[in-house]
Amino acid sequence: MSTDTDDWAAAMAEQAIEEAKAVELDEFSNDSKPLSEEEASKLDAIMDIPVTISMEVGRSFINIRNLLQLNQGSVVELDRVAGEPLDVMVNGTLIAHGEVVVVNDKFGIRLTDVISQTERIKKLK
Repeated sequence: MSTDTDDWAAAMAEQAIEEAKAVELDEFSNDSKPLSEEEASKLDAIMDIPVTISMEVGRSFINIRNLLQLNQGSVVELDRVAGEPLDVMVNGTLIAHGEVVVVNDKFGIRLTDVISQTERIKKLK
């Protein structure tokens, strides 16, 4: 067995041992004046807007000829190395990095680094 296989087996065993724990989020500190009824209704409207969240493992650029030749069992090489964190995107904007976890036979993402609001705003410009 190679070292890569041993490392992978060790990581999978460690992940199987760990159980996902519910994390209580800190409430935002409310240092400002209370919202008016009109402001609260506007905020409620925004909170119900759906967004698309996606996790990106990597990318690959191929030409149409190669795309049409793909079939079951084909392997597409991605631009990332194994073990590199996933990108967590909301409506196409990077908001965090994370790693894949398995909890109760379902895949999930453990956030390892959340992009600051300042950095996200810089990327929009």
